[in-house]
Amino acid sequence: MGDALVALLLLAIVVGGMAARPLYPHLPTWSIMSLAAFVAIVLGPVSIDDVPHVVNFEVLFFLVGMFSIVALAEKSGLLEALAYAFISPFKTRRSIYVASSLLFGLTAAFAVNDTVALMGPPIAAAIARASGIRPRDMFLLLAFSLTVGSVMTPIGNPQNMLIAVESGMKAPFLAFLGALAIPTLINLVAVPLLLFKVLGIEDGPVRYVATPWDYIRDKRDAALAAVGLASAVAAMVANDLAALSGAPHIHNIGLIPFVVAAALYFLAREPREVLARVDWGTILFFATMFIAMDAIWRGGVLQPLVSALLPAYHGTPTDLLSITILSIALSQVLSNVPFTSLFATYLHHLGVEDPKAWLTLAMAATVAGNLTLLGAASNIIILEVLETRYGATITFAQFSKYGAVVTALNLAIYLPFLLFL
Repeated sequence: MGDALVALLLLAIVVGGMAARPLYPHLPTWSIMSLAAFVAIVLGPVSIDDVPHVVNFEVLFFLVGMFSIVALAEKSGLLEALAYAFISPFKTRRSIYVASSLLFGLTAAFAVNDTVALMGPPIAAAIARASGIRPRDMFLLLAFSLTVGSVMTPIGNPQNMLIAVESGMKAPFLAFLGALAIPTLINLVAVPLLLFKVLGIEDGPVRYVATPWDYIRDKRDAALAAVGLASAVAAMVANDLAALSGAPHIHNIGLIPFVVAAALYFLAREPREVLARVDWGTILFFATMFIAMDAIWRGGVLQPLVSALLPAYHGTPTDLLSITILSIALSQVLSNVPFTSLFATYLHHLGVEDPKAWLTLAMAATVAGNLTLLGAASNIIILEVLETRYGATITFAQFSKYGAVVTALNLAIYLPFLLFL
């Protein structure tokens, strides 16, 4: 079978599988991607010998490390304690809604959005009960705010980590924060205020019945998790500063969280439970995604559309807008991480080294997750948790209805910063 036909078949498997998932909720997203990887290897053009060169192991080790650190924080009760400590000063529904957006967004920025998607629903549900906000309204805020918050750091989501690795940025952590932190913080306040109005949430006073530290279940493990997370972030920032100053530094920055987690496996009270809490389905999703997306790219079926909108890169505002449009549109077809994997290859083909192009890709491919449920893996994770643990759901139409407005607001805030500032 020709490479182009295989690529079309793979697109049908991935897009069709994602679209049909609501009809088969027992079918995990990673199983769809694993089928696509199987077809890519059996029918070509990727051979088994190509797999070690196609899969980005730095991204996989990064995910294992961050998932492990956050798993220890969740198991010990540290995450719930920090959540309640963060929102407890706020005494009205409106202020709690805004504070929750900042909580979910800032947590995603430093703990990976997929992990917040996994551990965020219990926190969102608890906040909803305490504040009298409808659970659906809180879960929508969770999905939108963790997506926005993850924009501003290279460890906020897997596609940003992929961009940090592929772009060759000398100091990705500082580059992301310098360009994207301010518009992200503005978005994290603007989005809940917008949702509060369009969802028709009524404001009113709120009283709390517990203190934040009542939620700590294991003080020793909580302290270890706090030190581990702080160490991983501090090491990556220090590494960026060393890179900027020309001092010796680590080139594979994604391995830093894994090295930190390696120590925690020995020090944690129950290491096996920590490792069991790692979202291995997401790890498998990305491993198989690299294989499937490489096969699709080799098939050449997407290049005509991409090259029509971005035939060359000159660093103009029009080029950045083209990257934004392609990212928003194609992320709905492929999901944002697979799209980023493919588009990074195209930017390399164009010889793009401009950090602004890569940062625009990071912003747009991430914000694309707010448009529809299919735009980001974190949306699917939240939906699965919502359906399995709480017996509720958010339909594709409901998400898209509010997601279109939220995405428009996100772009209206981000684009002026990237195009002109």
